[in-house]
Amino acid sequence: MISGLVLTLQTVLVIATGSMLLFLLQFPLANLALCILFARTAPTGRPLVDQLAAEVVALRRPSATHAGLDRFFRGVTWLWAGIFAASTVGLVLLMVFEPVPVFLLATTLVTVAGVVAGTAVSVVWLMSMLRRHGLRVRFGPA
Repeated sequence: MISGLVLTLQTVLVIATGSMLLFLLQFPLANLALCILFARTAPTGRPLVDQLAAEVVALRRPSATHAGLDRFFRGVTWLWAGIFAASTVGLVLLMVFEPVPVFLLATTLVTVAGVVAGTAVSVVWLMSMLRRHGLRVRFGPA
C-alpha cells in the first residue's frame, strides 16, 4: 500500500511538473537511505545485518556472546553501508551524465551487481569467520 501511494504521488508530481527528475531521484535517494540505516546501526550492539539474520532467516546465535560473530555482523553491516553509498554515487553520476533509458537500465544493473557482489563477499566472510572460530551452522527444527 505504501509503495503504491508513493508511486502514485511521484507520478502526479512528474505529470504536474513535467520533470522526470522527481521520479528518477527515488533510486539514488533510496540507496542513500539504506546506506545511512546500515551505517547508523553498524557501531551499535545490534547491527542491522544481525537483526536481519535473526528475523529473515531465523539465525539463532549461541547463548553466550561471541566476539567473532559480533565483529562479523558489525563489519558486514559496514560493508553493506559502503555498497549502498557506492551505489548512490554511481546512480547520481549516471543520472547526471546519461539519458533516462540508459539510466533506468543501468540502475537495474548497478543494483543487481551490488547485491550479488555484497552477498558473495558476505558469505565468504561468514564462512571464513566460522572456520577461524570453530563455529558450525546446523540446520534443523526451531
